[in-house]
Amino acid sequence: MSKVSKYFIVEASALPEIFLKVAQAKEALELGEAATVNEATRMAGISRSAFYKYKDAVRPFNDMMNGHIVTFQAMLRDEPGALSAILNIFAASGGNILTINQTIPTGSVAAVNLSAETSGLNVSLDELVHRVSAMDGVVKFEVLAG
Repeated sequence: MSKVSKYFIVEASALPEIFLKVAQAKEALELGEAATVNEATRMAGISRSAFYKYKDAVRPFNDMMNGHIVTFQAMLRDEPGALSAILNIFAASGGNILTINQTIPTGSVAAVNLSAETSGLNVSLDELVHRVSAMDGVVKFEVLAG
């Protein structure tokens, strides 16, 4: 008998509505839009018992990566300053680079793996990935693990 995974990534549109409403209530609390669980659950249109039942099990994917070490994989053109520009974006976004591993360029492209502490980010992880991906010299940039 195969072991069932403990965690799954599921597109929001496929989730039961209660999970989305629990996430909405949690967000209202985190952003200060609601001062109490009672207020947040009323705003989301769910019961407090439903909130408490699922609150620890429902979390947006990006939130799971905030405050953790995230590994990114980049494919960079062999151009002066390409890696330096990525590091500048991380610094400006509040990311703390922990490790950098780069391969020797082949076919004028080099693979670079970066591990970063993301708890200090002042932008979302999606926005950081978007900013780096849009840079000249970046062929591909994605979250590898986190």
